[in-house]
Amino acid sequence: MHAVVDRETLVEAQPKRRWGRLALMLSVPLLLAGVALYLWLTGGQSVSTDNAYVQQDKVSISSDVTGRVIAVGPAESQTVRRGDVLITIARRPFEIALAQAEANLASARLEVAGLRSGTTGKQADVSGKRDAITFARAELDRQQKLFRDGFATRARVEAAEFALQKAQSEMSSAVADAARASAAANGAGAGTHPMILAAMAARDKAAFDLSRTTIRAPANGIASQTDKVLPGQVMIAGVPTMSLVISDRRWVEANFKETDLEHMRVGQRATVRLDAYPGTPIIGRVESIGAGTGSEFSVLPAQNATGNWVKVVQRVPVRIALPADAKVPLIAGLSASVTVETPR
Repeated sequence: MHAVVDRETLVEAQPKRRWGRLALMLSVPLLLAGVALYLWLTGGQSVSTDNAYVQQDKVSISSDVTGRVIAVGPAESQTVRRGDVLITIARRPFEIALAQAEANLASARLEVAGLRSGTTGKQADVSGKRDAITFARAELDRQQKLFRDGFATRARVEAAEFALQKAQSEMSSAVADAARASAAANGAGAGTHPMILAAMAARDKAAFDLSRTTIRAPANGIASQTDKVLPGQVMIAGVPTMSLVISDRRWVEANFKETDLEHMRVGQRATVRLDAYPGTPIIGRVESIGAGTGSEFSVLPAQNATGNWVKVVQRVPVRIALPADAKVPLIAGLSASVTVETPR
């Protein structure tokens, strides 16, 4: 009886095992087909690179004037606002220069006023010489009439002729002097004389230099490398000192392979993961695609017109705009991985 039961149980179990084996055999191809379908549907819909870094605008702070530093405002990595005082240069030398320029301007105005007065005197001299000519001509006419009537000698007539010629010569000289004086005082009444304009320019330059003794932040940002300028040292005009990292705008520069750009467009969604904060992805947008590869803008561009040419996949910088409300600190230079969604 037991043997019969065991045989029946065995007969019933065999179909179950066959169905289990069949299900197992079918599940593997189905699973592979599902994975292949998923890869086919999603494959090529995005491109990625880990050659990416956070970028920020940086301004090197320099002075327009040369002078001794008396104070440095921000400390290292201190946040500053646009217009905050960064560096103060001693004002006294520039105040003296401004006072000297103002004195030179007053002197120029006084000199031009003298030239104008001289022009008035020269015009009066011309008027006097003109009257002298009129008198000399009348005397010549009188002597000639007396000579015809026999009451004057030839010598008197010749003396009158000489006097008229002398008056005419003096008149010509006076006119020339008046013209020179008028040219020297040209525009004096309107304040546009070259001497005054030059003195005004020097005064304005001195005032500008004085205003530049206080160096202010050109934008909102974070002060960096503040130890490059210290109180007591002489700041040379145009020489960079501290830096200001602009905080109003940040982006990621991702260097994609040229083979990844076929379907990339401005405005596409990009996921940024910073190496420092891998668990907090940042969603950005493709802002621009570089106009040239990195090698084109290098100091020594590659020379490919040679016999030993080797083709190398080029990298193109792609700028990823980041949101202003990022949840992690966006420190300039941080490494990142970027994935750009490029739907077909």
